[in-house]
Amino acid sequence: MDLENQKRVLELSEEHGPENIVVLLGAADAEGAGLAAETVLAGDPTYAGPLTGVSLGLRVYHVCEEEVKQEFDEAVYEEQVSMMEMVLDVDDIHEEMQSFRDEYMKF
Repeated sequence: MDLENQKRVLELSEEHGPENIVVLLGAADAEGAGLAAETVLAGDPTYAGPLTGVSLGLRVYHVCEEEVKQEFDEAVYEEQVSMMEMVLDVDDIHEEMQSFRDEYMKF
């Protein structure tokens, strides 16, 4: 997760409270999704950004996870995400995301 997005997440969490924030990711691979999830959950693991040492414990999901997918209007999901979903290893992404949520999610 780039430094600007880390800053946005931190500011939104401070403004609205971390219990009111859900982060939705769209990374193309499990490792990228996991790194971003870890950043908003436990803090920036690269020690380079605004979330270094900041454990927000936010709710974080990938757009292709079932928990999120069912929240979308079916036509919108089909148009915006379904092509991407066909080429991703959704199970791998879900496992990676869930492992970080199990360890660090507070809300």
